[in-house]
Amino acid sequence: MERRVPVNNVVTYEPDNSTRRGYRFLLTEIVRDITNNRWLTYQLLRRDFLAAYKQTLIGTVWSVIIPVISVGMFALLNRAGILVAGKTNAPYPIYAMLGVVFWQVFSTGVMASSNALVNASSMIVKINCSKKSLVLASIGQSILSFVVQLILVAILFVAYKITPHPSTVLVPLLILPIVILVLALGFFLSLLNGIIRDVGNMLSVLLGFVMLLTPVFYVKPLTGVLAFVSKINPLYYMVSVPRDIVLTGTTVEWPGYIVSVCISAIGLVISLLIFHLTETRVAERI
Repeated sequence: MERRVPVNNVVTYEPDNSTRRGYRFLLTEIVRDITNNRWLTYQLLRRDFLAAYKQTLIGTVWSVIIPVISVGMFALLNRAGILVAGKTNAPYPIYAMLGVVFWQVFSTGVMASSNALVNASSMIVKINCSKKSLVLASIGQSILSFVVQLILVAILFVAYKITPHPSTVLVPLLILPIVILVLALGFFLSLLNGIIRDVGNMLSVLLGFVMLLTPVFYVKPLTGVLAFVSKINPLYYMVSVPRDIVLTGTTVEWPGYIVSVCISAIGLVISLLIFHLTETRVAERI
């Protein structure tokens, strides 16, 4: 007679009913997932830093050349009267360079995070790893560029014999909302880029257009279309407030800055929820 071996370890697969448990459960699950995979996030971040270090002559120099060329071009346009930058509270090269440095945190971070899943497609299809860690670690590229470009800003301050305001020590805290906004867009765009590969190409063009609409190289106009666009543009406040704090230690844009922080935080929660509910299907699309 055939002997039947009892099976004790039975795994039952059920449909994902996470949404039925409520958003509070989902948010708790997201936080737990990020916490449990913090080692993976650190290793990915470390890998990106080491890769950038190995390419020091190319990566570091390139991250300096781009803002220098941009500021130089706009400085020439301003001097020629083609671009009216307005009355700045510091020498124009310093004013513009600070704007570029804070803007680059956003633009570099968005580009890196939107390509995080696509660039790691070979790993995603082979290993069941946390996709959130890939997006979180991609922010390291913008942080590295930010640190390198700060050295260039310091050189400009020395060259013009200007001392930054002591409140400059608050800058790391003030750029945190930019990082939050980058993550909010990054989690969503990384999914979209995995489905529609043209998103990455369109994004670079769109970021250039948004930069022109954001007072990075010029003072916000008091009237006109650009004045209205700047008023409703969260990026204006995220660039303007840290720059004002470095130059003068104060700003009149705190209300808009606080609203922008709230918008970024809400956007991050929404994009995290969308990402969490769909990341299990990412491997099928990448």
